[in-house]
Amino acid sequence: MFIKDYVSKDYPAFSTSDSIEEANEIAKEFGYSHIFIRKKGVYLGALSQAFLEESPEGTLSTLEMHYEKFALFEDGNMLDSVKLFHTFSTNVLPILDKSEKYLGYLSCDDLFGEFAKYPLFSETGAMLVIQVPEKNYSMTEICKIVEGNNAKIYGCYVSAFVDGDVQVTLKISSANLSSIDETFERYGYSVVQKYYDDEKEELLKDRFGFFQKYMEF
Repeated sequence: MFIKDYVSKDYPAFSTSDSIEEANEIAKEFGYSHIFIRKKGVYLGALSQAFLEESPEGTLSTLEMHYEKFALFEDGNMLDSVKLFHTFSTNVLPILDKSEKYLGYLSCDDLFGEFAKYPLFSETGAMLVIQVPEKNYSMTEICKIVEGNNAKIYGCYVSAFVDGDVQVTLKISSANLSSIDETFERYGYSVVQKYYDDEKEELLKDRFGFFQKYMEF
């Protein structure tokens, strides 16, 4: 999960003396939203490819006032990248050492490729969103409820704070789902959303279907 283990080096950082046209063409060739500028190896900032497309001819130094300063440090972790990707509407992030020298980059594809290996995303199972007052929130208790019903937790995280309540999203194995629902409710949790076929609901649907057929006769 450490950034230093995911540094790619095939996308160059540009010098301030490089042309806007050249930088724009290389960004389009790679399919990245931003280019990175450095001077004597030290990172100065980024410019979006869309902005380069609209800029007049010249060198990157003429656009210095428009440089965006965002980056990851090599001793950070992959989770640090998520907010930066979103905040700066980028699909590529520069990676720096402690002296702010440009080392390489991390792309969205790299991030998705890493996350895809996690059981939270790779395993087939059910998704639950549960809600409980913040004062009663206990991840230990949540795990005990799931595991006490002989199911496995593939991943869980706090997904929202709502009016003094905490919402937790769970990815669990598809075993004893109705029993898990009932146990959560018994312990004061609300099941806000669920992404699986509820066994009891299916049974009621089947029975209602039989009843409809009976009435038709």
